[in-house]
Amino acid sequence: MLIRLLRARLRPYRGRLAALVLLQVVQIAATLLLPTLNADIIDNGVVAADPGRLAGTGAVMVLVTCVQVAAALAAAWLAAHVAMAVGRDLRALVFRRVQDFSAREVGLFGTSSLVTRTLNDVRQVQTLTLNASGIAVSAPIMCAGGVALALRQDVPAAGVLVALVPAVGVVAGLILHRMSPLYARMQLGLDRLNRILREQITGVRVVRAFVRDDHERARFRAADTDLFVVSVRVGRLVAAMFPAVLLTMNLFSVVLLSFGAVRVESGKLEVGELNAFLGYQTLILVSVIMAMLMFMAAPRAEVSAGRILEVLDTGSSIAATARPARPGTTTGRLDITGAGFRYAGAEQPVLGDVTLSARPGQTIAIVGSTGSGKTTLLNLVMRLLETTAGQVRVNGVPVRDLDPAVLARTVGYVPQRAYLFSGTVASTLRYGCPDATDADLWRMLDVVQAREFVRQLPEGLDTPVAQGGTDLSGGQRQRLAIARTLLRRPEILLLDDCFSALDATTAAAVRAGLAVETSHATVLIVAQHIASIRHADRILVLDAGRVVAGGTHDELLLTSAEYREIALSQSGRAPSDREQVGR
Repeated sequence: MLIRLLRARLRPYRGRLAALVLLQVVQIAATLLLPTLNADIIDNGVVAADPGRLAGTGAVMVLVTCVQVAAALAAAWLAAHVAMAVGRDLRALVFRRVQDFSAREVGLFGTSSLVTRTLNDVRQVQTLTLNASGIAVSAPIMCAGGVALALRQDVPAAGVLVALVPAVGVVAGLILHRMSPLYARMQLGLDRLNRILREQITGVRVVRAFVRDDHERARFRAADTDLFVVSVRVGRLVAAMFPAVLLTMNLFSVVLLSFGAVRVESGKLEVGELNAFLGYQTLILVSVIMAMLMFMAAPRAEVSAGRILEVLDTGSSIAATARPARPGTTTGRLDITGAGFRYAGAEQPVLGDVTLSARPGQTIAIVGSTGSGKTTLLNLVMRLLETTAGQVRVNGVPVRDLDPAVLARTVGYVPQRAYLFSGTVASTLRYGCPDATDADLWRMLDVVQAREFVRQLPEGLDTPVAQGGTDLSGGQRQRLAIARTLLRRPEILLLDDCFSALDATTAAAVRAGLAVETSHATVLIVAQHIASIRHADRILVLDAGRVVAGGTHDELLLTSAEYREIALSQSGRAPSDREQVGR
């Protein structure tokens, strides 16, 4: 998973990677040359009492050190640039993929998991890329070069260093093997903790209303403790790795010094050469520690790469057509023919055989009990869900054949739960129409009866709005959401019970303003309250996902028992003789 992900993401940076490898080769060559030069100073300069050799070799060592430092700094800069670019690209890829997801895919992964994958998992891969960019080339070259130069100095003594590498590899490999499954549990634990935290912050009012503070603390504590236990186990393994490797290295150092002393005493090895051997052993130790840092990050990065690829490999169940159809010549026309929708694996469809037609200037209302499929029908028009039967046409073209951008420009949608992005009142209103002037904003605020409360805000249109609009009341959020959609002047306007937080007087004034502003448009409105839709051109009654009645308000009072029951329950009065006859 990790190799597949990095192979694709590193491809655009092949030139920088080639330069990085070259710089690392220069750096390692200079590093490996220093112990040899040091041995030459000791044997031919200090021991032989040759000041000229001492000064000449010392000058060469200074030059080699400067080259080493310059190459190391340039390599570090390139490695950081490549790693950060890979992280940026991965975050953008995951974000764009999530933006293409339908509600089905978002629900499949969960919001908290998608946030963790976009931020934490990408950071793990980015960290490994940074480590690997500096280590993947330099560590093997340094280790192999150290062994090769040691063999050049003295083959028997170099045998100790040759045996050191696999011994350290076995010790580190055993520890790393135990880390991988723990890292997988850590990422799942982060998902769980993130989900609980989001629920508690978002639902803090519900928690306090039901006095469930202790219960929520216990939930959070349990998830936090599980993550703590797994993290401690990982930390213990990490803490044990370096002492284990250093212990192995020190044991081999004792063997090397003992063996080297015998070789020096017998005259088969010079003191400077033994010093060079110790330098090579240090270089091998450094390369092993560098490799360990990379391999320690690898198991967690492997898990994170799999989670990222899981998102990237998941296609949207509502994909844009490869060859979008040209919009029809008619405008504001909506036709739904035999539309149905069933969730995957569900026994019964949410909607079945729904048919309606609407033209510019018409207002079609939809009423029904909770769960009757009203919002689902609007989602089919917006193509937030895909019909499993029948067809939805906008301006004579099936919505699945339209370019999503064209559909979004044609159809405006105001959800029941108004969501406002952080920013200002002005930026909130301009979200769908960036070119709108202040005059346009105030005009729409007049339409939705929001001018007065916006004017009373500390900075008017420039007043900051918190994420989600949590610093505004529900009615204020709904009115701003309606104004935001109206600014786009859509040909078809979908209103999903968006007056629910308004009092009767304000709702009536907003509806009157909408009637004037949307006289050119086709309006499809979902409502719970009959007062909101009694003047609609046509009212459809949904029951269990099917249209059971249709007509004007007065007609339905006489012909539809379901509609009459809703109307009478809201009016709180007994049915008249005429309404009794209708039964």
